[in-house]
Amino acid sequence: MEVVIDTGNGVSTYSIAATKAGRRVEINTTRNLTEVVEVTRTGKPIRTARFITTRVIALVEHPAPDSQ
Repeated sequence: MEVVIDTGNGVSTYSIAATKAGRRVEINTTRNLTEVVEVTRTGKPIRTARFITTRVIALVEHPAPDSQ
């Protein structure tokens, strides 16, 4: 998952990924806050990134790589 943020002087890109097998990335958006969370299979949050919703330009989801 990539999050593109307006910094006022340009844009910044943040990458958030599920780092181990079985983990997933969830996105929660409210009026004022966009939260991107990496969670385990049981729903326990591992890493959280919070952004002011009005500054978020794009949320780009990348498919998981093929495991061959």
